[in-house]
Amino acid sequence: MTSQTDVVVQGIRDLIIKGKLQPGDRLPVEKDLAEALGVSRNPLREGVRALSMMGVLETRQGAGTYVTALDSSLLLAPMGFVVELHDRSGAHHLHAVRRMLETEAAGRAARSISPDDLAAAEQTLERIEAELAKAEPDHEAIIDDDIAFHRIVARSSDNPVLAALIEALSGRTIRDRLWRSVSQHGADEATHAEHRSILAALTTHDADRARARMAAHLFAVEDYLRQRPPANEPLPDP
Repeated sequence: MTSQTDVVVQGIRDLIIKGKLQPGDRLPVEKDLAEALGVSRNPLREGVRALSMMGVLETRQGAGTYVTALDSSLLLAPMGFVVELHDRSGAHHLHAVRRMLETEAAGRAARSISPDDLAAAEQTLERIEAELAKAEPDHEAIIDDDIAFHRIVARSSDNPVLAALIEALSGRTIRDRLWRSVSQHGADEATHAEHRSILAALTTHDADRARARMAAHLFAVEDYLRQRPPANEPLPDP
Protein backbone atom coordinates (compact mmCIF):
# COMPACT_ATOMS: atom_id res chain seq x y z
CA MET A 1 0.00 0.00 0.00
CA THR A 2 1.34 3.44 -0.94
CA SER A 3 1.92 5.71 2.04
CA GLN A 4 0.73 9.31 2.07
CA THR A 5 4.37 10.45 2.16
CA ASP A 6 4.98 8.53 -1.07
CA VAL A 7 1.91 10.20 -2.55
CA VAL A 8 3.47 13.59 -1.75
CA VAL A 9 6.83 12.69 -3.27
CA GLN A 10 5.19 11.29 -6.40
CA GLY A 11 2.75 14.18 -6.65
CA ILE A 12 5.39 16.90 -6.46
CA ARG A 13 7.61 14.96 -8.84
CA ASP A 14 4.76 14.81 -11.36
CA LEU A 15 4.17 18.58 -11.03
CA ILE A 16 7.84 19.17 -11.88
CA ILE A 17 7.91 16.67 -14.76
CA LYS A 18 4.74 18.18 -16.27
CA GLY A 19 6.19 21.67 -16.01
CA LYS A 20 3.63 22.94 -13.52
CA LEU A 21 6.53 23.59 -11.15
CA GLN A 22 9.74 24.97 -12.66
CA PRO A 23 13.23 25.26 -11.15
CA GLY A 24 13.17 28.18 -8.74
CA ASP A 25 9.38 28.15 -8.29
CA ARG A 26 7.87 28.47 -4.84
CA LEU A 27 5.58 25.62 -3.75
CA PRO A 28 1.94 26.51 -3.03
CA VAL A 29 1.14 27.21 0.61
CA GLU A 30 0.98 24.09 2.76
CA LYS A 31 -2.83 24.03 3.09
CA ASP A 32 -3.44 24.34 -0.66
CA LEU A 33 -0.77 21.82 -1.64
CA ALA A 34 -2.05 19.27 0.92
CA GLU A 35 -5.57 19.60 -0.49
CA ALA A 36 -4.33 19.33 -4.08
CA LEU A 37 -2.46 16.11 -3.30
CA GLY A 38 -5.20 14.69 -1.08
CA VAL A 39 -3.04 14.28 2.00
CA SER A 40 -2.86 15.69 5.50
CA ARG A 41 -0.20 18.20 6.55
CA ASN A 42 2.10 15.81 8.42
CA PRO A 43 2.72 13.50 5.42
CA LEU A 44 3.13 16.62 3.28
CA ARG A 45 5.91 17.86 5.54
CA GLU A 46 7.57 14.42 5.51
CA GLY A 47 7.44 14.31 1.73
CA VAL A 48 8.86 17.81 1.42
CA ARG A 49 11.64 16.85 3.83
CA ALA A 50 12.45 13.76 1.78
CA LEU A 51 12.59 15.77 -1.45
CA SER A 52 14.79 18.34 0.26
CA MET A 53 17.25 15.60 1.19
CA MET A 54 17.27 14.52 -2.46
CA GLY A 55 18.16 18.05 -3.58
CA VAL A 56 14.82 18.58 -5.34
CA LEU A 57 13.41 21.14 -2.90
CA GLU A 58 14.91 23.68 -0.53
CA THR A 59 13.19 25.38 2.40
CA ARG A 60 14.13 28.98 3.01
CA GLN A 61 13.52 30.24 6.51
CA GLY A 62 10.54 32.57 6.49
CA ALA A 63 10.21 32.48 2.70
CA GLY A 64 8.67 29.08 1.95
CA THR A 65 9.81 26.01 0.02
CA TYR A 66 11.21 26.21 -3.50
CA VAL A 67 12.16 23.87 -6.30
CA THR A 68 15.95 23.89 -6.60
CA ALA A 69 17.83 24.50 -9.82
CA LEU A 70 17.63 20.70 -10.24
CA ASP A 71 21.34 20.66 -10.94
CA SER A 72 22.75 17.20 -11.62
CA SER A 73 25.40 17.55 -8.91
CA LEU A 74 22.68 18.16 -6.31
CA LEU A 75 20.36 15.41 -7.49
CA LEU A 76 23.08 12.77 -7.70
CA ALA A 77 24.86 13.67 -4.45
CA PRO A 78 22.73 11.27 -2.33
CA MET A 79 24.03 8.41 -4.49
CA GLY A 80 27.43 8.94 -2.90
CA PHE A 81 25.93 8.17 0.51
CA VAL A 82 24.32 4.98 -0.79
CA VAL A 83 27.62 3.91 -2.34
CA GLU A 84 29.37 4.52 0.99
CA LEU A 85 27.18 1.80 2.57
CA HIS A 86 28.40 -0.91 0.18
CA ASP A 87 30.52 -3.75 1.51
CA ARG A 88 34.24 -3.07 1.01
CA SER A 89 34.74 -6.57 -0.41
CA GLY A 90 33.12 -5.33 -3.62
CA ALA A 91 35.47 -2.35 -4.04
CA HIS A 92 36.73 -3.60 -7.40
CA HIS A 93 33.17 -3.58 -8.75
CA LEU A 94 32.79 0.05 -7.77
CA HIS A 95 36.10 0.92 -9.41
CA ALA A 96 35.00 -0.89 -12.58
CA VAL A 97 32.01 1.46 -12.84
CA ARG A 98 34.28 4.42 -12.14
CA ARG A 99 36.61 3.24 -14.93
CA MET A 100 33.82 3.06 -17.48
CA LEU A 101 32.54 6.53 -16.63
CA GLU A 102 35.94 8.21 -16.44
CA THR A 103 37.17 6.58 -19.64
CA GLU A 104 34.28 8.14 -21.54
CA ALA A 105 34.79 11.45 -19.70
CA ALA A 106 38.44 11.52 -20.81
CA GLY A 107 37.49 10.98 -24.44
CA ARG A 108 34.92 13.75 -24.32
CA ALA A 109 37.29 16.05 -22.47
CA ALA A 110 39.95 15.63 -25.15
CA ARG A 111 37.57 17.27 -27.60
CA SER A 112 36.36 20.12 -25.40
CA ILE A 113 38.93 20.88 -22.68
CA SER A 114 39.80 24.57 -22.42
CA PRO A 115 43.29 26.10 -22.19
CA ASP A 116 42.48 27.18 -18.62
CA ASP A 117 41.60 23.63 -17.60
CA LEU A 118 44.72 22.26 -19.28
CA ALA A 119 46.76 24.78 -17.28
CA ALA A 120 44.94 23.79 -14.07
CA ALA A 121 45.63 20.11 -14.73
CA GLU A 122 49.30 20.87 -15.36
CA GLN A 123 49.56 22.81 -12.09
CA THR A 124 47.94 19.91 -10.24
CA LEU A 125 50.48 17.44 -11.60
CA GLU A 126 53.32 19.83 -10.79
CA ARG A 127 52.18 19.87 -7.15
CA ILE A 128 52.27 16.07 -7.13
CA GLU A 129 55.78 16.10 -8.60
CA ALA A 130 56.92 18.48 -5.85
CA GLU A 131 55.45 16.18 -3.21
CA LEU A 132 57.03 13.07 -4.73
CA ALA A 133 60.42 14.79 -4.65
CA LYS A 134 60.29 14.97 -0.85
CA ALA A 135 62.00 12.39 1.34
CA GLU A 136 58.65 11.61 3.01
CA PRO A 137 55.79 12.46 0.63
CA ASP A 138 52.41 13.31 2.11
CA HIS A 139 50.20 10.56 0.66
CA GLU A 140 46.98 12.37 1.55
CA ALA A 141 48.14 15.52 -0.24
CA ILE A 142 48.97 13.42 -3.29
CA ILE A 143 45.52 11.83 -3.24
CA ASP A 144 43.90 15.26 -2.89
CA ASP A 145 45.65 16.38 -6.07
CA ASP A 146 44.85 13.05 -7.74
CA ILE A 147 41.18 13.76 -7.07
CA ALA A 148 41.56 17.34 -8.32
CA PHE A 149 43.09 16.09 -11.59
CA HIS A 150 40.27 13.62 -12.22
CA ARG A 151 37.71 16.30 -11.32
CA ILE A 152 39.15 18.61 -13.99
CA VAL A 153 38.89 15.84 -16.58
CA ALA A 154 35.30 15.05 -15.58
CA ARG A 155 34.29 18.71 -15.64
CA SER A 156 35.90 19.14 -19.05
CA SER A 157 33.76 16.34 -20.49
CA ASP A 158 31.14 19.05 -21.03
CA ASN A 159 28.50 16.67 -19.66
CA PRO A 160 27.30 17.74 -16.18
CA VAL A 161 25.44 14.47 -15.56
CA LEU A 162 28.53 12.39 -16.31
CA ALA A 163 30.65 14.68 -14.11
CA ALA A 164 28.09 14.43 -11.28
CA LEU A 165 28.03 10.62 -11.46
CA ILE A 166 31.83 10.51 -11.26
CA GLU A 167 31.81 12.92 -8.33
CA ALA A 168 29.21 10.83 -6.50
CA LEU A 169 31.43 7.76 -6.82
CA SER A 170 34.74 9.46 -6.07
CA GLY A 171 34.24 9.84 -2.33
CA ARG A 172 33.86 6.08 -1.86
CA THR A 173 37.05 5.36 -3.80
CA ILE A 174 39.32 7.73 -1.86
CA ARG A 175 40.20 5.26 0.90
CA ASP A 176 41.01 2.52 -1.60
CA ARG A 177 43.28 4.88 -3.54
CA LEU A 178 44.97 6.04 -0.34
CA TRP A 179 45.47 2.43 0.77
CA ARG A 180 47.26 1.66 -2.49
CA SER A 181 49.32 4.85 -2.25
CA VAL A 182 50.55 3.94 1.23
CA SER A 183 50.96 0.17 0.91
CA GLN A 184 52.16 -0.44 -2.66
CA HIS A 185 55.75 0.60 -3.34
CA GLY A 186 56.02 2.85 -6.38
CA ALA A 187 52.26 3.29 -6.76
CA ASP A 188 52.38 7.08 -6.52
CA GLU A 189 55.12 7.35 -9.12
CA ALA A 190 53.31 4.97 -11.49
CA THR A 191 50.05 6.85 -11.04
CA HIS A 192 51.76 10.14 -11.74
CA ALA A 193 53.27 8.81 -14.97
CA GLU A 194 49.81 7.61 -16.02
CA HIS A 195 48.35 11.04 -15.24
CA ARG A 196 51.06 12.62 -17.38
CA SER A 197 50.13 10.38 -20.32
CA ILE A 198 46.46 11.28 -19.93
CA LEU A 199 47.28 14.99 -19.88
CA ALA A 200 49.45 14.60 -22.99
CA ALA A 201 46.49 13.09 -24.85
CA LEU A 202 44.19 15.85 -23.61
CA THR A 203 46.69 18.50 -24.70
CA THR A 204 46.77 17.14 -28.26
CA HIS A 205 42.96 16.67 -28.19
CA ASP A 206 43.36 12.99 -29.05
CA ALA A 207 40.14 11.40 -27.81
CA ASP A 208 41.13 7.79 -28.57
CA ARG A 209 44.44 8.09 -26.71
CA ALA A 210 42.78 9.88 -23.80
CA ARG A 211 40.27 7.04 -23.42
CA ALA A 212 42.93 4.35 -23.74
CA ARG A 213 45.27 5.97 -21.24
CA MET A 214 42.54 6.68 -18.70
CA ALA A 215 41.36 3.07 -18.98
CA ALA A 216 44.90 1.72 -18.52
CA HIS A 217 45.37 3.99 -15.51
CA LEU A 218 42.20 2.81 -13.80
CA PHE A 219 42.75 -0.85 -14.68
CA ALA A 220 45.91 -0.65 -12.58
CA VAL A 221 43.84 0.32 -9.53
CA GLU A 222 41.32 -2.45 -10.22
CA ASP A 223 44.07 -5.04 -10.58
CA TYR A 224 45.50 -4.01 -7.22
CA LEU A 225 42.11 -4.30 -5.53
CA ARG A 226 41.49 -7.74 -6.98
CA GLN A 227 44.85 -8.97 -5.70
CA ARG A 228 44.64 -7.28 -2.31
CA PRO A 229 41.21 -5.91 -1.36
CA PRO A 230 41.54 -3.15 1.25
CA ALA A 231 40.55 -4.25 4.73
CA ASN A 232 38.53 -2.32 7.30
CA GLU A 233 41.48 -1.95 9.65
CA PRO A 234 43.40 1.35 9.89
CA LEU A 235 45.73 2.25 7.05
CA PRO A 236 49.31 1.03 7.51
CA ASP A 237 52.00 3.51 8.39
CA PRO A 238 53.84 4.89 5.34
